Amino acid sequence: MDSFDYEYKGLMAEAWDVLRGDTSNWPDRFFYLELIRQYGQPVLDVGCGTGRLLLDYQQQGIDIDGVDNSPEMLSICKVKAIELEINPNLYEQYLESLEIPRKYQVILIPSSSIQLILEPDLVKQSLKNLYEHLLPGGVIAASIMTLWQPGNELFSEWERTAIDPASGRKYHRIARSWYDPGTECERTQDIYQLIVDDEVVEEENHQRSPATRSYTQNQALELFQSAGFHEVTLYSEFTFEPVRLTDTLFTVVAKK
Repeated sequence: MDSFDYEYKGLMAEAWDVLRGDTSNWPDRFFYLELIRQYGQPVLDVGCGTGRLLLDYQQQGIDIDGVDNSPEMLSICKVKAIELEINPNLYEQYLESLEIPRKYQVILIPSSSIQLILEPDLVKQSLKNLYEHLLPGGVIAASIMTLWQPGNELFSEWERTAIDPASGRKYHRIARSWYDPGTECERTQDIYQLIVDDEVVEEENHQRSPATRSYTQNQALELFQSAGFHEVTLYSEFTFEPVRLTDTLFTVVAKK
């Protein structure tokens, strides 16, 4: 585990669920459920984190496992699973060296997680590893974002504050990103704060440079084809409508 550095740790991991809020109506939840209905089980949730989809789907009776490279996010997922009285299979691994003793009918890569792998050769190796973990006729589904287009600002910033209803702990996040058209990557700064009685009692500054790789629709199509998938379809956002040229969020569904 020493050859790579995992991102989701510390206050970032602790505040993750609180700052995201209610995710039950996020459109990807329904899109992936329909994909599972079409193609079957078992399912692998890549970058499962604290279990947003994994625990939800397992409660619905879906045979689903999870993999993530953050021990801290997986620890939170395990605690939540115990509270729900379920026991998912969780693997602490990197996609670049993935080795799970099972193959799947559907593999999900939600939240544009594949874009956190920056080196093109490592991205291709990761997709080939996932290809090997698919059953014949199985599919992989990955959401992709085009992070920048000509004419857009290169810098963006936003903030969010939320209170954990269970503990009463208040968290604040300041998120900044700088996009580099030359490298097609962005660097990020995320400041996480724990606030008590209107005072910041804990603060962490998470910076990654670069942090995320952007893909155009054509680049994403070529990427999955180069990994061996013979049938690759791009959908508009989280619908089963064909991707539009103007879409900067789209889902790749690739078949083995």
